[in-house]
Amino acid sequence: MRLAGLTIAMLLGIVLVFVARRLEDDVPHLVAGTLPAEDDFALRYIQHPVLAYLHIALGVVYLLGAPLQLSYRFRSRHYAVHRRLGRVLLSAGFVSGIFALAFGLPLAFGGVWEAIATVVFGSWFMACLVTAFVSIRRGDAVRHRRWMIRAFAVCVGIGTVRIWIGVFALAGLDLTDAFAAGFWVGFALHVAAGELWVRTTPHPEHAMRSSPERAGPDTMGSPAAILDRPPEGGS
Repeated sequence: MRLAGLTIAMLLGIVLVFVARRLEDDVPHLVAGTLPAEDDFALRYIQHPVLAYLHIALGVVYLLGAPLQLSYRFRSRHYAVHRRLGRVLLSAGFVSGIFALAFGLPLAFGGVWEAIATVVFGSWFMACLVTAFVSIRRGDAVRHRRWMIRAFAVCVGIGTVRIWIGVFALAGLDLTDAFAAGFWVGFALHVAAGELWVRTTPHPEHAMRSSPERAGPDTMGSPAAILDRPPEGGS
């Protein structure tokens, strides 16, 4: 658990550094109305700032809030806040995904293979969010949480993608090819990791049930605990 938390914190740090560098490079051009010279990568952000920065801003909101939402301790102690914040974050994530497709499909720096990866993994992310939303509307909090884990796993993969792009570039790939390969490898690994986590890690409610001495009335009797009681079967 601690290793997973440290890994997530590192990946979020990578994403935030990337965002900060984009702002540092792009804001002067946006304010002055100029274009970067001989920088095709940055040019996309300057020419399409609405698509780019709505995707980035809403994506950062989702990424920073999702770990808190997935915390069983926070959910069980602050269930009303969890529900309200969940609506905001799910909406932010879904809209960010739409803008990711609108920006990444026609303007993929890594060419057609990056564009295809954007469609595949962006669609998977939004499908996870929709399934999670439908599940919680039906009262199935266990299934809801599992699909939100899948959604977060693939979304935070953008940090890993940046690492793989650097690895492939250092290995001698052209930068555009490194982007395409980085997208496929990074996001695919995160989809697999999310699925492995869901299938091998007990739901917090299950763990609490198996350890009666840890399950006091404040947790087992909370609204979150009641909603998290799994149905017979389900995934």
